[in-house]
Amino acid sequence: MKILADQNMPLVEQYFADFGEVTRFDGRTLQSEQLIDVDVLLTRSVTLVNQALLSHADKLQFVGTATIGIDHIDTDLLNQRNISFTSAPGCNAVAVAEYVISSLFALCQENATSLEGKTIGIVGVGNIGSCLREKLAALDVNVLLCDPPKHEAGQLAEHIDIDTLLAKADIVTFHVPLVTTGKHKTLHLLDKVRLASLKSGMTVINASRGDVIDNKALLEVMQNGAQLDLVLDVWENEPTILTELLEYVRYASVHIAGHTLEGKARGTQMLYQKLCVHKGVQANKTLADFLPTPAITQITLQETFSFADLGQLIHAVYDVRRDDGILRRNLATDGFDSLRKKYPIRREFSTVTIAGAKHNKALLSGLGFVVE
Repeated sequence: MKILADQNMPLVEQYFADFGEVTRFDGRTLQSEQLIDVDVLLTRSVTLVNQALLSHADKLQFVGTATIGIDHIDTDLLNQRNISFTSAPGCNAVAVAEYVISSLFALCQENATSLEGKTIGIVGVGNIGSCLREKLAALDVNVLLCDPPKHEAGQLAEHIDIDTLLAKADIVTFHVPLVTTGKHKTLHLLDKVRLASLKSGMTVINASRGDVIDNKALLEVMQNGAQLDLVLDVWENEPTILTELLEYVRYASVHIAGHTLEGKARGTQMLYQKLCVHKGVQANKTLADFLPTPAITQITLQETFSFADLGQLIHAVYDVRRDDGILRRNLATDGFDSLRKKYPIRREFSTVTIAGAKHNKALLSGLGFVVE
């Protein structure tokens, strides 16, 4: 088999070499001619899989995207052409949830405030929103949930509408797919009217899709004096983002919230498992076969450790301010996509074992750490 894989997907050779020859491609510049004689296409969110791209695909039998979202894939076209398709729902849920947690504790440190007693609104309660909800349950915060499709399907009794959530929340974080039309459209879900209604001091986090927030309207309200703490991992018109907005963003990054080593590798593994099913062979490779031992594997806490020290522990594993600095110092010279491609290794809380946490076991295990 001939396998074409995005250059930013890890461990493809390790997982797929037994199936055939693996060739890498640039996700932004993939051309239809490159799919001639290709059996398997493995992609990420930056590649539009549509009629134009598949116009020369003469042997394609399997398409996989190592992402949760599938708005970049014409699934109807794949069905028409009898091409098997799979995505990787949940692969980076832990990573994105930990990105949000890191951001919240960084803001608390810099604003000299505490999360205790805050009200956090989660818009979109799929794999990522649910994972974040579980982690926040370990903290002394109030959580509000908004997900109209899940509510209508009888899967989310606690749902409140987005305008009520925005009025009540101190912090709002978006984890919705991009839906451009219809009753539950998320395109510009946070539009000029809603942006203008946000109360002073509110924190707005977007680690879903850039188009969920009207970036031009956001820039306008910020230029007009809105007092919001913004954390933006995703942007409209990536990779050509609205750089004027950076001045008003507390923490900015290059669409890497889900890019832990575990999150990306988990996506590759899920595609491998689905291809095994497609080919009728046994899946016998796991992440444990390939992931390296992290640089920090154990942290010992003293008896004086308290909730006030939690930010230090979280940031020992991952501090969002690293990625903010990388973007601001290098965007002009390296560009958005290059920074994504060269993203430094990041690990998840679960790679660290905590010793000496006898009074904080529930808290730390709830966040995802391994507690002795």
